[in-house]
Amino acid sequence: MSDKKSKKPQKLRARLPRGLVDRTPSEIAATRAMVEKIRAVYERYGFEPVETPAMEYTDALGKFLPDQDRPNEGVFSFQDDDEQWISLRYDLTAPLARYVAENFDTLPKPYRSYRHGYVYRNEKPGPGRFRQFMQFDADTVGSASPAADAEMCMMAADTMEALGIPRGSYVVKVNNRKVLDGIREKIGVTDDGQWLTVMRAIDKLDKFSEEDVHLLMTVGRKDPSGDFTKGAGLSGEHAEMILSRLRRNGSNNEETLNSIRGSAQENSIYQAGIAELEDIAKLSTSAGYRDDRIRIDPSVVRGLEYYTGPVYEVELLLETRDDKGRPVRFGSVGGGGRYDGLVSRFRGEPVPATGFSIGVSRLQAALTLLGKIDTRPEAGPVVVLVMDRNEIAQYQKFVTTLRNSPVDPSRPDGPRIRAEMYLGNPKNNLGVQFKYADRRNSPCAIIQGGDEKAKGIVQIKDLILGAQVGGESADREAFLQKQQHEAQFAVNESELVEGVRKVLARHNVSWK
Repeated sequence: MSDKKSKKPQKLRARLPRGLVDRTPSEIAATRAMVEKIRAVYERYGFEPVETPAMEYTDALGKFLPDQDRPNEGVFSFQDDDEQWISLRYDLTAPLARYVAENFDTLPKPYRSYRHGYVYRNEKPGPGRFRQFMQFDADTVGSASPAADAEMCMMAADTMEALGIPRGSYVVKVNNRKVLDGIREKIGVTDDGQWLTVMRAIDKLDKFSEEDVHLLMTVGRKDPSGDFTKGAGLSGEHAEMILSRLRRNGSNNEETLNSIRGSAQENSIYQAGIAELEDIAKLSTSAGYRDDRIRIDPSVVRGLEYYTGPVYEVELLLETRDDKGRPVRFGSVGGGGRYDGLVSRFRGEPVPATGFSIGVSRLQAALTLLGKIDTRPEAGPVVVLVMDRNEIAQYQKFVTTLRNSPVDPSRPDGPRIRAEMYLGNPKNNLGVQFKYADRRNSPCAIIQGGDEKAKGIVQIKDLILGAQVGGESADREAFLQKQQHEAQFAVNESELVEGVRKVLARHNVSWK
């Protein structure tokens, strides 16, 4: 006989992968509300919805990822059964380019669409940097007009205000990649990899000082932890030339443009970039969007490689503090730009395009800190308690009646009453069932025991008012009297819906 003791099976440890988050009902409700507000603005501008899958062939996505932590990575990829490489999308623009190219002959041009969903980055997680997050995009494909870019900036401004961010608390900053490409031509950088390193250095101007960015463009930079980032290898003179063209000098768009316009001898790429910025500023101003809302800012770069013209970012100007009292700087919560070469990869012909993307997850975190989002849990369902295990059919009838009834009788096609029967252990007493209803954030509970059934009535307990009365009561007798008449009352079975509506109306409870 073996003296070895039988080992108990080891429990699997519940753990969330790094860079991912679980989301609560209140967070999901807040996202839903945000998405609906964004959708309303986008549709007002004439954009229509389209949905692409979360996965694409890897070669369709291209190599456009910003700030890759590891060479040739940045996406989550796998091979399917025919050995084709497939990747989770890292943004919503590259899949749109594939969709447009594949359906080019049947789509109206320009093609104006919006879409939202999760995107995935196989990058090193960090504070505020997740491997799955939500974006909401709008794109115009088939128009080379600066008016299409100006419209994206105007729509971005309108969206911020629709989300409750007041004018003066955000700014849409605009630059043009052609200005930077003109500088590249002037200083003679021919190596694409070197120039990409320069661009990524410039993109850090919102986080690092000019001195640090200068180091990243030249000899490299050592951060406070001792980690060294290799520089782009530019000369100090060329790095300073670039920085001088990135400073926003001037109190308005006209002065800023004058400060970066340069001489008439600037190369044609640079001049084209300035001309497009002038058009965007003129169009925005004529539509009533002053430069306190849409601002020319030469420091805007955007990290993705595929941008070819105007680029823009939405920055929140509001300041707040986290739960430890530390100041929080939100930075960019959305951005986009012109990407005239992305669809062309599939078509072999020029296809101009421009788009704008809101980082929904990032913006929601910012709005929550600013108190612009209601983080209270949404009202739960009405709960029908189980007083008698032999009357389950009757309780189910109550639930079905409630579910089939609109909250507002004047809106028969409006939201229905949410309801459920307590499905826990039927032996649980009323106290346990009430605790469950409280945890579900239920507005009221339905009670019918033997005495009530004999009289053909039900008791409706207003759980919201009951909690308020219980908290306020100092006089036991007055409390009981008020609770009897308001927090709990009886109605005939046929009046169940009207009784529940009374409670819902009392607390302005509704559901979408």
